[in-house]
Amino acid sequence: MKILFFLLLFISLNGFGQVFHLHNVNTGLDASFRGLSVVDDSIAWVAGTNAFVGRTANAHSWNFRQVKGYEKCDFRSIYAFDARTAVIANAGSPAYILWTQDGGANWQEVYRNEDSAAFFDGIDFWNNKEGIIYGDPINGRMLLLRTDDGGKTWKELPSASRPLLEKGEASFAASGTNIRCTGKGKVVVATGGKISRLFISDDKGRNWQHLNTPILQGNNSTGIFSFAFSDDKHAVIVGGDYKNDTLRKDHVFYTTDGGKTWLRPTRPTGGYRECVEYLNSKTLIATGPNGTDISYNNGMDWEPLPDSEGFHVVRKSRKGHLVILAGKNGKLALLQ
Repeated sequence: MKILFFLLLFISLNGFGQVFHLHNVNTGLDASFRGLSVVDDSIAWVAGTNAFVGRTANAHSWNFRQVKGYEKCDFRSIYAFDARTAVIANAGSPAYILWTQDGGANWQEVYRNEDSAAFFDGIDFWNNKEGIIYGDPINGRMLLLRTDDGGKTWKELPSASRPLLEKGEASFAASGTNIRCTGKGKVVVATGGKISRLFISDDKGRNWQHLNTPILQGNNSTGIFSFAFSDDKHAVIVGGDYKNDTLRKDHVFYTTDGGKTWLRPTRPTGGYRECVEYLNSKTLIATGPNGTDISYNNGMDWEPLPDSEGFHVVRKSRKGHLVILAGKNGKLALLQ
């Protein structure tokens, strides 16, 4: 079934400021979307509860299907290569990775883990062949798998290449933006819970180092939920406590020295945020259930976007300027 977006937002990045236009459209879906992958200015995919996966090839009309045989799954991780090929992973156990090459009409199960602790948190790729997915720890070590064939097959990294996490340290499958691949082999992942850190590998996950962060942590509902960086020096981390989404305490930080020091914004976001994304080299957008915020200065201060509640994830296209938000009750947003 073809469905228009719930909400259309258009953004003009013209050097004189940003101009937003909102237009509400009812999708008719009650699925909650946390998986989102925007390929270019035309192609995007979303995924969420009850195995609903949506796809557009023109940024306007959408086609939604339920993945047959997996109707009870919550697919919170997705990476799309083009209008026909994508990889999805669910949150929960058994943990599945599925692959399609026909626009989602059919899906092939390419990995399954029935360990009760298996739980995928995010997926990203360096290129069209090489990618990595990570999840909560099993027997104390982060779950990590890699692919070298575009997601058709996956192999677990050896134990020595999987970081040993502290008790109560895991991750959140909140928006898929707690893992970022960049360059020829760098990958960064965020953990949360009782301890919240950034783990960094420069060799595609073979070896890791970590950065401690000052973000709110200490409980299983706290920590980093998302991060974004524009270069080696400028980065932003967001999160907080999902059980108290209006709490404005140590929930957003920025760095200008590659994480050596973290600074609080002059004006923070309006509470817990599940996702943050760079729109250009200085402009960021952060979203969460109680609202969405914009920063025009690398996260130094934020201002709220009116009438923007109910979102879980925001992603910018890898090739182009299209930006999409997705959230609860079938809620989606397009920025262009």
